[in-house]
Amino acid sequence: MEQHASVTDSAADRFTRWCEGVVARLPWGLDRYVPATFLGFALINSFTFGVDLLLLTLLHDGFGLPVWLSITCAYIVAFGLSFLLNRTFNFHSHAPMGKQAAVYVVVVVVNYLAFILGVGSGLAALGLQYHVARLLAGGCEAVYMYCAMRWIVFRRSAPTDTALTDVDSVR
Repeated sequence: MEQHASVTDSAADRFTRWCEGVVARLPWGLDRYVPATFLGFALINSFTFGVDLLLLTLLHDGFGLPVWLSITCAYIVAFGLSFLLNRTFNFHSHAPMGKQAAVYVVVVVVNYLAFILGVGSGLAALGLQYHVARLLAGGCEAVYMYCAMRWIVFRRSAPTDTALTDVDSVR
């Protein structure tokens, strides 16, 4: 039976339902292994990567900022946008934003040092062509960022067992 969007459905609810529908149609039983949040993450982060490149071009070519400053500004804006979009549309988090943002900053710094600089530069230093090294590092980065966002930044609290709590309070 097909579900219809109600008037009260938010854009985030519709995005999640669309991702769930796409994942449900994956071939070879992949729907059992690929969570809808992974598809949502891939879509959101592909979009924010485009924003990153657009801002990089605008800041460097349009405003004449140095490359290092253009890269840094575009990177910060793209990762901030990724945080907000993933929080709202993909992980539907209602936890306090300040704590999540602080954890996210640490995750992004580790990502930058370990994957962008570490893996990318390391593979290039070992003789791999730097574009290929960056693509491989980007793949590692994507897996790390998804896992960190799903299980660390936007983790869901364990539900409390009210029945157990009620029994304990009687004792």
